[in-house]
Amino acid sequence: MVALPAVDRSRDAERTKAEILAVSAREFADKGYDGARVDEIAAKTRTTKRMIYYYFGGKEQLFVEVLERAYTVIRAIEQELDVEHLDPIDALRRLAELTFDHHESHPDFVRLVSIENIHRAEHIARSTELAGLANPALDVLTRILDRGRAAGYFRDDVDALDVHMAISAFCVFRIANRHTFHAIFERDMLDPARRDHHRRMVGDLLVSYLTAR
Repeated sequence: MVALPAVDRSRDAERTKAEILAVSAREFADKGYDGARVDEIAAKTRTTKRMIYYYFGGKEQLFVEVLERAYTVIRAIEQELDVEHLDPIDALRRLAELTFDHHESHPDFVRLVSIENIHRAEHIARSTELAGLANPALDVLTRILDRGRAAGYFRDDVDALDVHMAISAFCVFRIANRHTFHAIFERDMLDPARRDHHRRMVGDLLVSYLTAR
């Protein structure tokens, strides 16, 4: 039997870990932390429960890495966003639209965050990476706000975290509360006919607030 080169073994291991994380994200999002089972995750991947424990150490660390991976995706998209050439108001709208699009296309991210809040962030608190992932989003917003204030557009009593909270509040609510909102008000917040309206709405709300005197 010919042994695989070290590089090939490394790539195979990375592919296996990526598959485990992808399947685990869906299991945790669908069933919650307590409801997800490592046995079921193993059955849905090309690996074994023993291998999952070998790579991740246990269910808790697996969930932490699922959360880290989910946050890394949105942070990477934010870092790639080129808004420096845009007017500050247009840049703010673009960032809000990016978050809107990401959350709509990654509903599992919203469910994972909601589940972690049910657990009072006890798993995130053990992560050594998530704290540093907050900086890219705030850095982009800070630069936009600084340019907007320098141009005389934006009020000066709001910081980047305030704006990040406002964007997240709108975008997360639309996904996380879709079903209860529909049951109570008989309106589907993800109705494609209203998508463009909502996408503009989040930008309008932010700009109206930040330019209010």
